[in-house]
Amino acid sequence: MKKILVPTDFSDQAENALKVAAQLARTHNAEIYLLHILEIPLHEVDAMSSHSDLPEAVFFMKLAHKKFENILDKDYLQDIIVRETIGFNEIFKGVFHTCKKHEIDLVIMGSNGVSGLKEMLIGSNTEKVVRTSEIPVLVVKKEHEIFNIDNIVFASDFKEESKATYLKAIEFAKLLEAKLHLLTVNTPNRFITTEHANDRMQDFANASNFSNYSINIYNDVTIEKGIMNFSQSVNADLIGMSTHGRQGISHFFNGSISEDLVNHAKRPVITFKI
Repeated sequence: MKKILVPTDFSDQAENALKVAAQLARTHNAEIYLLHILEIPLHEVDAMSSHSDLPEAVFFMKLAHKKFENILDKDYLQDIIVRETIGFNEIFKGVFHTCKKHEIDLVIMGSNGVSGLKEMLIGSNTEKVVRTSEIPVLVVKKEHEIFNIDNIVFASDFKEESKATYLKAIEFAKLLEAKLHLLTVNTPNRFITTEHANDRMQDFANASNFSNYSINIYNDVTIEKGIMNFSQSVNADLIGMSTHGRQGISHFFNGSISEDLVNHAKRPVITFKI
């Protein structure tokens, strides 16, 4: 992990993410790319020169640079390379293109979650990034003075399509020297036998030489509640999930458990794109 992207709107939630990024960057000798999105029509801004004849654009770019300067003076960023980046797309598009351009390894975002009608109709910016990002996205909900991850819950149906994301989760667990708790949640509508669930998880475990893991089957009324309740029972520091990146009408009807967890879980959540 050499390059970490932190999208920021200069809110407290964004700073919580930046503080986590700083700890990981310092530990793993990584750089931070700090991205701020200006909601200005792209045709009115010359992104190559950061110049625009539009007075509002000039004002907001100068304001953003000033806020960047204030952030870079923070003690927790001392001796860390932080690169200032400004985008002019919607946030999920800005994150996607920045990741491609700079070969980002991990996105870290702050979120306070959304619920109710707002969640159903528009979702959160964080949710949109989770849905579209090709690289892992770590979402934090609160300040972590010490971001120490010892136990990671990796929840999945452990079907073949998810094996690549499991291998990504292993690499992340190795990086943090954490234990991985493999989890299948049984619900009344999605029930499989213990034997079948064990066979699936063991097949995944046999796909690598990673040995610091446990296999777990948990029964609950919904998958989302099962993941959160099991994570509580083992005092997990982080929840890991695969995301399908559903779009449009398919997402509206089917939803995404990983995106729901991003909004509702109190623990940090990391998502891996299938």
